[in-house]
Amino acid sequence: MKPVKTVTLVGAGKMGVKIAARAAAFGFEVHVCDVSQEVLEKARGLIRAEIQANCDDGMGKETPEGAFEKVAFHAQLSDALAETDLVIEAIPEILDLKKKVFAEMDRVAPEHVILATNSSSIPVSKIEDAVGRRDKVVNIHFYARWTGVTSMVDLMGGTESSEETMRRARKWVEGIGCLPLVVKKECMGFVFNRIWRAVKRECLRSWAEGCADYKDIDRAWMIWSDMIIGPFGMMDFVGLDVVYDIEMSYYLDSNDPKDEPPKALKEMVDRGELGPKSGKGFYDWSNPEFLKPGFAKPGKTE
Repeated sequence: MKPVKTVTLVGAGKMGVKIAARAAAFGFEVHVCDVSQEVLEKARGLIRAEIQANCDDGMGKETPEGAFEKVAFHAQLSDALAETDLVIEAIPEILDLKKKVFAEMDRVAPEHVILATNSSSIPVSKIEDAVGRRDKVVNIHFYARWTGVTSMVDLMGGTESSEETMRRARKWVEGIGCLPLVVKKECMGFVFNRIWRAVKRECLRSWAEGCADYKDIDRAWMIWSDMIIGPFGMMDFVGLDVVYDIEMSYYLDSNDPKDEPPKALKEMVDRGELGPKSGKGFYDWSNPEFLKPGFAKPGKTE
C-alpha cells in the first residue's frame, strides 16, 4: 500500500486553507491550486496564520516556519498534481462544477493518486462517472469547526472505491491528528452533518417563518448545549453562500418542499451578507477579534 506523503488541495478558499495548513503542520508536503491568482496570494497569509494557530494549540510535528516551507502554490492544475499522492477538491457545492474539476484531475493526475472531494453534502458516487479511476475516489469531508483533539473527518467511498483506497485515506486522516468517521452505507450528509442538517433546517424555518428570532434560537442552543456558538453563528462561520448551496443540494436530492432553503436566506446571500468573509451575516463580524484563525465566537448579539 503506497502511503500518502504529498497532498494537493484544489481550491484555496477557507476549507482548502485549513486542510493545507493542518497537513503541513503534520509534516506532509502540500500543494495548493486555485485558478485565481488573487485568491492564491491571499491564501499564503491565511495558511501561515492557520499553521501558527495549529502550532500554538500543540498540533503537528513541525515548527511554523518549517511547516510553511512545505506548502507550494500553483495556478495550473497540471503543476499541482505532477507529484502528489492525494488530491482533495475543495470548491463550491455545485455538482456540475465538481464533476468538471474531477474530470480534469483524473486526466492529469498520476495513476496512483486518490481523487477526493471535501463536499459536505454530495456523495462522491454522484461525481465518480466523471473519472476513469472509480476505485480511487472517496469523500474526505472536513468539518468547518475543529479544535485540537476534537478534529473529525468523514470518510465515505463511492460505488467502486477499493479497500486499499479507503485504507490509504484513513491512514492519512489519522496522520494529521484527526478522527476518521467511517460512513458504512452511503447517505446524504454523511455522519454528523446528517444530524446537523436537521437542526439547521428547522432553525432556518423557525426564523424565516417568523416563529422566533435567530438570536433567541442561538441563545437557547448555547444554554442547552453549553457551546460558545449557536446554529446561526455557526452558519455565519461556514459562510451563508456555502450554507445555501448545501441546502439546495439536499432539496434537489429529495424534491421535498420542506427541504427548500428559505427565500430570506437567498436574499441575504444576494446582498453579500455571507458571514465573517464579508463582515456581516446574521451577526456583525466587523470586529477583527472575531476573525482570528480557528473557531470564533459570534459577533454582536444585541
